[in-house]
Amino acid sequence: MSNGRTTPSDAHLKELGLGQWRHRDSNEMEESGNEAGETNAPTAGVAGNVEEEKISTTTLTLNAEGRYLRQWRIVRKEVSECVLCELHRTRKNTVFGVGAEDADLMLIGEAPGADEDAQGEPFVGRAGKLLDSMLAAIGMSRERVFIANILKCRPPNNENPTPNEAEKCRPYLNRQIELIQPKAILALGAVAAHNLLDVETPIGRLRGAVHEMSGSGIPVIPTYHPAYLLRRPQGKAQAFEDLMLLCDLLEDLGVSTT
Repeated sequence: MSNGRTTPSDAHLKELGLGQWRHRDSNEMEESGNEAGETNAPTAGVAGNVEEEKISTTTLTLNAEGRYLRQWRIVRKEVSECVLCELHRTRKNTVFGVGAEDADLMLIGEAPGADEDAQGEPFVGRAGKLLDSMLAAIGMSRERVFIANILKCRPPNNENPTPNEAEKCRPYLNRQIELIQPKAILALGAVAAHNLLDVETPIGRLRGAVHEMSGSGIPVIPTYHPAYLLRRPQGKAQAFEDLMLLCDLLEDLGVSTT
């Protein structure tokens, strides 16, 4: 443990082909909360209304949660029935996404592969195992983040999404982002980075820095796709640097990784 953050295990570092975890040094002092002895107890004049206010607040909360859940059901149904591009003709399953629907961190890749198409879940198989290790290296898991793709259907032969396919599918991703309201996004691969940032800059020049998602201002850190890292393990050291940058960003945003 260092500064309350989780140190990745040797197994996770081995999976990433790396050795030693490095935390950013910080000399900042934590601000204290309320001084000892402060209380927020209601005065006698308002104490009689507390129960009534609690009931009203609870009703509003339940209504908001109900609307939120309905919105998720609607977008899931729309994705499952989508025929906006030709990919619906060859898919086995749509791949909506997986994880916490109130996640502080979203991971966005390019498109489902054969395994994802068969199982209806993003990042399974060897690439998914590597992604799990990447998350564990910063104290995260796929249960604490939300993982999605630019496309919800698999392109034939795992080809890159065409501009038309990405355009047709983008409203679904935008709706997911609106509902989740993540504090940060990790863009996995060039396709994801180009679509989120609305640029064509090579991924090698985009990675290693914090960008902003086009039109939203959400911080985005591009890094290499796990499938690319399986083909070119020498890129794992750079990907690990991106993970450390992400860990620092999350800390600055007040997101715990423990």
